[in-house]
Amino acid sequence: MIAPIVLKISGHELDDADYLREFAAVLAQQAQPVIIVHGGGKEISALQTRLGIEPRYVDGIRITDAESLALVEMVMCGSINKRLVRTFLAAGVQAIGLSGVDGGTVQAVKMAHPTVDMGFTGQIVRINPKLLQVLLDQGYTPVLSPVSLGEDSSYNVNADTVAGAVAAAVGASRVIFISNVPGVMKNGVVIPTLTHTEVEALIADGTINGGMIPKVRTALEALTSGIRQSVITNLAGLQSTGGTVFSA
Repeated sequence: MIAPIVLKISGHELDDADYLREFAAVLAQQAQPVIIVHGGGKEISALQTRLGIEPRYVDGIRITDAESLALVEMVMCGSINKRLVRTFLAAGVQAIGLSGVDGGTVQAVKMAHPTVDMGFTGQIVRINPKLLQVLLDQGYTPVLSPVSLGEDSSYNVNADTVAGAVAAAVGASRVIFISNVPGVMKNGVVIPTLTHTEVEALIADGTINGGMIPKVRTALEALTSGIRQSVITNLAGLQSTGGTVFSA
């Protein structure tokens, strides 16, 4: 079987119908099997704010309390996941939506932090790729929400982290993080390639900050799991093979 690619799509533009149709058209042209992992932070934060819950983060990772977990499941597994599946099906992509809970695909425990209670924010302990492989073998494109399976609850796991771990587990040839920016930027220009040492230096000086921190670290971690290439780019970069490419 041809090695799949994993595309992680950022939550920044998932409420834009035109963007989703354009993404679906690009997806329909992919020659390799594809697994989609999607975010949804923008819409989760909007719903939290509407309900009087203040979104809270540490190192770019959302802190998920019990009340927010219900919202995360509603938005991630419900409205966003089904919106993506509908759009992809309309473009001729045989998409099927699921979460990390389904089939025990992504298994997690509470994320440890030395000073902050992360609530129901999780960290991955195991990927069970069996369901994903079955779907790929049958010609489906899995569309995966990062809500994951814990022993006593669901856990909200960072979608970038899920994408990297899934890519390693299925033997993907590439993992591509589709963002709302064309790559890792410095002084308004895309940095074409980065190594681990360079990434840590850019985090230390503040060039890489916020939600880009887990994204770049996941891109690097994927390389240690046997993934040949990881990329951060936007939709235009996916079409033109642009963006920031990470190497060991």
